Amino acid sequence: MNKKTASRKRRPSSSAPRGRRPAIREIVREPTSGGIIFKRVGDKIKILLIQDTKKRWTIPKGHIEPGETAKETARREIGEETNLFDIDVLAWLGKINFRYRRINKLVLMTTQVYLVHARNPKEQIKKEDWMIDIKWFDFDEALDLIEYEDISKLMLLAMRKIRTGGY
Repeated sequence: MNKKTASRKRRPSSSAPRGRRPAIREIVREPTSGGIIFKRVGDKIKILLIQDTKKRWTIPKGHIEPGETAKETARREIGEETNLFDIDVLAWLGKINFRYRRINKLVLMTTQVYLVHARNPKEQIKKEDWMIDIKWFDFDEALDLIEYEDISKLMLLAMRKIRTGGY
């Protein structure tokens, strides 16, 4: 064996060439539900956002459990993720579809989004351990912080419904 061939590293055997991800072997559908939560403080509208593990500000949401409606899930997940229980789920705003890869699975996620009113402005919010932060923002600041365009569009719709619906 000469120096040139001896110094070459053997590529580990795998189903995918180096630098490529494994082939997708399964498509998984994940229905989720959540809400754009607001409260009134004087003449201002405040929006509640959570900061996820990737430091992105988003809305509370989670997986729909068997036998549960999307509206029931939104209520449950908001309680679990924010500690807000004195809420009204007022209106369905729309759904968001996105996909991501989980190793060799393609995950197709559909999130049902509701307009949710936090009735008691003094009810204390509390983040779950996995979250980086949870915070009330003025509407314009919340809109600027959201990194997902589809959620931003639903936030604009939410504000329109708040103004015209008298919530």
